[in-house]
Amino acid sequence: MTRVQVKPELLRWACTRSRIDRLDLSARFPQIEAWDRGEKQPTLKQLEAFARATHTPLGYFFLPEPPVERLPIQDFRTVRQDVARPSADLLDTIFAMQRRQDFLREERRDGEGEILDFVGSARVGDDPEAVGREMRRVVGLDDGWAAEVKTWTDAVGELRRCTERLGVIAVINGVVGNNTSRKLDVHEFRGFALTDSYAPLVFVNGADAKSAQMFTLAHELAHVWLGRDGEGLSGFEGIFPGDQRVEKFCNRAAAEFLVPAGELKQQWPTVRHESAPFERLARHFKVSPIVAGRRAMDLRLVGREAFFEFYRDYTQRERTRVRAASGGDFYNTQNTRLGQGFALAVMRAALEGRLSFKEAYDLTGLRGGAFQEYGRRLGAPLP
Repeated sequence: MTRVQVKPELLRWACTRSRIDRLDLSARFPQIEAWDRGEKQPTLKQLEAFARATHTPLGYFFLPEPPVERLPIQDFRTVRQDVARPSADLLDTIFAMQRRQDFLREERRDGEGEILDFVGSARVGDDPEAVGREMRRVVGLDDGWAAEVKTWTDAVGELRRCTERLGVIAVINGVVGNNTSRKLDVHEFRGFALTDSYAPLVFVNGADAKSAQMFTLAHELAHVWLGRDGEGLSGFEGIFPGDQRVEKFCNRAAAEFLVPAGELKQQWPTVRHESAPFERLARHFKVSPIVAGRRAMDLRLVGREAFFEFYRDYTQRERTRVRAASGGDFYNTQNTRLGQGFALAVMRAALEGRLSFKEAYDLTGLRGGAFQEYGRRLGAPLP
């Protein structure tokens, strides 16, 4: 039986990186404590299983010391300990999105696609509210559009589709690929943007509440408007960070994009005397009550004391609220996890021989029959 010499610190690093509970790993690998103490060494088969369980490349266990993994994009938040060491789930998600973006960029360039002129059209020194209004105009949203949509889910879906029509890859996913056992952590990140003149991409953590997803999608779109200076990971620590120029800019642009000052001022007289005015505004604009309340405070429709009293009470209620996870049709879910535009581009490339079907499977995370069925639902003439 072949034993593999693995340094205990590499095993501990893999455990921490995976963010899997140590007790769960101990149940699957009863010898892990002995490995950790250096009293025993795993067999090659055990090490391969451990690598799969912790989502760690096998070759990492043969390094002299744990590697320092850094985010391939900027992190605009105040760096916390858990953010300084990104999880395997976050890294795998970013790498997958970068591969998708690389593919679509080349497809559009080779097909003589046009540069998207809104990418990088804004600067941090610009008026963020003016940028938010310009974003709204380019996306094509009329005043009152959110109030005409029945649910938050429908509103997020409509905003995502409008974003895709611009040429942006818009992904909403709460797990790594299609692996429902690898749920993305909202406390680690809520979204990120990968800017590119041909194929910009925004990713929204679908494990978040729908009202929060609305704001994240608008926020990441503002990052695209900033271009390379705005590319990065977002977490929205606190309400709105006040000391980070890029995040503050994107928050203000997103707030005007989703809750236009003029429309809010029109709505305010009808809700101001209600017992829960911010919740009423939230339903109208399809944003979270905190965003609605903060917007009202910024426009001086309500005082700081009243808003922060609401904020403390609301966040306390949110912490005690248990949200039930809901499923859904697998193929409809792919529309948000992949985006129809991206999926169709991959399928066309596979059919025309510019991409192998294995590469197409890897890019979409769909295999064999699932890939074929999704293609049929999209109208792609797959064999």
